[in-house]
Amino acid sequence: MNRNKNISSVREWKGAELAGCWLLRFSLILVLFILGFIIYDLVSKGLEVINWEFLSDSPRVGMTEGGILPAIIGTFYVTLITIAFAVPFGVAAAIYLNEYAVQGRITRLVRMALRNLAGVPSIVFGLFGMAVFVKLFGFGPSLIAAGFTLGLLTLPVTVTAAEEALSTVPRSYREGSFALGATRWQVVRTVVLPRAMPGILTGTILGLARAAGETAPILATGAAFFLPYLPDSVFSQFMALPYHLFIMSTQHHDIAAVRPIAYGTALVLVVLVFFLNLVAVVLRRRFRSRAAKGL
Repeated sequence: MNRNKNISSVREWKGAELAGCWLLRFSLILVLFILGFIIYDLVSKGLEVINWEFLSDSPRVGMTEGGILPAIIGTFYVTLITIAFAVPFGVAAAIYLNEYAVQGRITRLVRMALRNLAGVPSIVFGLFGMAVFVKLFGFGPSLIAAGFTLGLLTLPVTVTAAEEALSTVPRSYREGSFALGATRWQVVRTVVLPRAMPGILTGTILGLARAAGETAPILATGAAFFLPYLPDSVFSQFMALPYHLFIMSTQHHDIAAVRPIAYGTALVLVVLVFFLNLVAVVLRRRFRSRAAKGL
């Protein structure tokens, strides 16, 4: 009797497991189908307008002709400023929280605040950037104001990713280095950081990829509707791919006429984000191989 009951239980468990596996497979196929459809639609319609003139010329005739070079250059510049602001401060804050700070209530509150900030809508960061960088600091609508705002948007993600990467380094590495007479900074610089660098770079670049596609923060801090020339300083206004795509898709006076340009802009932006993700993968593998050789 007990044997038959056990056999029945095993069959029920295997049946539930099989049903769960098929449900997971169906979910994966559904997600891949939706993603493939979006990519196919974007590529098939975006490639029709992408050529050398589209990538190297400025917009003309109310943005119905010409290209998107100012938007590409503006996105590149603002991303560089974001990197220069977010990466050093984010990694330094993560090192302090994980390696130097006394672990207690205050550090837990700081971590909780960082996680909450990571979930704040980007328009809130845009309004904050407009109030602080544009108005209070007097930068005006500019590259530097938009870059600092996107840096603040990226900072919580950078700190969290860097701290999690630092925490994965075994404590025994630190203890062994201390036993050999190394100072705390020597341990962090020569032992901890090289082994945590793959995770730090991955989290940082993924955060920057998200920032590169944001519209609301730059809308409030410096992105221009139509600016057919390149910015000449960090205090200049600029065009950017996300805002340009937003205008082409929703605000233009002749949306039907500029829809192909919108698809081309979207494809260029997706390729930019894909390239940033690819850089993260390559750097992660390179640093992991170096850390493995160092062991």
